[in-house]
Amino acid sequence: MFPRPIQQRSPAARIAYQIALPVALIVWLLPLLGVAMTSLKPASDLAKGNYFGLPSHLAFVNYVDVFRNSPIAQYIWNSFRVTIPTMIGAVALSCMTGFALAIYKFRFNLLVFFIFVAGNFVPFQILMVPVRDLTVQLGLYNTIEGLALFHIAFQTGFCTLFMRNFIKALPNELIEAARVEGVSEIQIFWYVVLPLMRPAIAALSVLVFTFIWNDYFWAMVLTTGAGTQPITAGLYSLNGQWVAQWQLVSAGSIIAALPPVLMFFLMQRHFIAGLTLGAVK
Repeated sequence: MFPRPIQQRSPAARIAYQIALPVALIVWLLPLLGVAMTSLKPASDLAKGNYFGLPSHLAFVNYVDVFRNSPIAQYIWNSFRVTIPTMIGAVALSCMTGFALAIYKFRFNLLVFFIFVAGNFVPFQILMVPVRDLTVQLGLYNTIEGLALFHIAFQTGFCTLFMRNFIKALPNELIEAARVEGVSEIQIFWYVVLPLMRPAIAALSVLVFTFIWNDYFWAMVLTTGAGTQPITAGLYSLNGQWVAQWQLVSAGSIIAALPPVLMFFLMQRHFIAGLTLGAVK
């Protein structure tokens, strides 16, 4: 039923695998390599139509011009102002909802859990008009708070699914032993369950941080100005009105990709532990 490990396959299959893997990796990296190369090209190369060739010289000044000619620092700050509260809010709410749905057995437990899960299957494009109208009515349109609150609401469903399944796999004997000792439910959550959830919290924090930081659709729908737009929406302003400055857009894209990459490498050990915990005994 399951494919055999590559070490147990025929010599021809192993050779084909060793050839196909680096080819697939190069194809996957080609867009990123193209953006990185374009970010180092001078504007004269692009004006001459040198889109896919090597740069005539390395123009590291493009990265300086991005900060000099655009409010990219403000866009990056806006992204942090949206992403960090969303990450904290969604993970904190999902810890509590996941604990309630995993530990307590009540009448509509599965129905409530299904509602959390079902929200992940709603195409977010169809929510564009009602969400925009709601933010306008609440006075949250074109604000950091409105964008962060929407992301917290939208990400809590996925986070609850993640946390509920993680807590469900924990030994129930720990909960029962704490109850026998007279520990309150809040203390069980805070002192017993929450410390065991640290790998899952780390993994979920990296995922949510990446999702929100890279969001473009809602950044364009719910914000309009440099004072509130995140970096993904602000990159569009790097293009001039009459001239396309793709070298600046590419440099800005590389800069915008650095925070989630750094976050992943800083949390890599906890991220992998959170994803694989419970996979093997």
